[in-house]
Amino acid sequence: MLIFVGMGLWDERDISCKGLEIARKADEVYVEFYTSKLMGTNLERIEEFVGRKIVELSRSDLEENCVWIIERAKERDVVILIPGDPMIATTHSALKYEAERRGVKTRVVNAGSIINAVCGLTGLHNYKFGKSATVSWIKSKTPIDVINQNLSINAHTLLFLDLHPKPMTIKDAVEILMDVESGVGDLFAVGIARAGSENPVVKCDRMKNLKDYDFGEPLHVMVVLAKLHFMEFDCLRLFAQAPDELEEIVE
Repeated sequence: MLIFVGMGLWDERDISCKGLEIARKADEVYVEFYTSKLMGTNLERIEEFVGRKIVELSRSDLEENCVWIIERAKERDVVILIPGDPMIATTHSALKYEAERRGVKTRVVNAGSIINAVCGLTGLHNYKFGKSATVSWIKSKTPIDVINQNLSINAHTLLFLDLHPKPMTIKDAVEILMDVESGVGDLFAVGIARAGSENPVVKCDRMKNLKDYDFGEPLHVMVVLAKLHFMEFDCLRLFAQAPDELEEIVE
């Protein structure tokens, strides 16, 4: 069986009791840091916590050359430890599909993800979110198009920030987006840093102002805001030091 175990948001302690138990009993344990990272730990600490030798997978192991790990899971229990929740990244859903297609049973052990952490940290309502997008180091209009599509249906946009070749900061992301379309800088947004840690940072302002705010070390994400429910507005004022002018977009 091929078992996808979520590691949660920050360090080795975020794994569920169920996930830890499964990893300790598995025949082989792997981990991947391509789709996301656990900034509060490292491979050595994870190995010590799990009590197992753990092999790090590459992007190739997860995508074009994934058949070998599927083959190993035909006759043994193989665990892949994954930062966040296992099925948020399409890389893992594609691997799960390929394994099942080849007759290998799979299992998913869920964990905390940035998607639910954002709601907890900001007070934004989950049902108000539309499509998400990634801001890449290679400039693209796609994130702008997704933001505009979501605004047309009054939905917030969660923007993931590229991790390769290095984790992108909110400052980097805003500058890239404004280079593509300068007007986007006037939109209200919320920047979030180090979700899941003991010292997350959450700040709401116009996007062009967020690039000058000190969010500290990555990982960073950003939410571009549509019209707000009055409770979302109150939460952002309290949790994210939103400016008074944010009231302009309260329904």
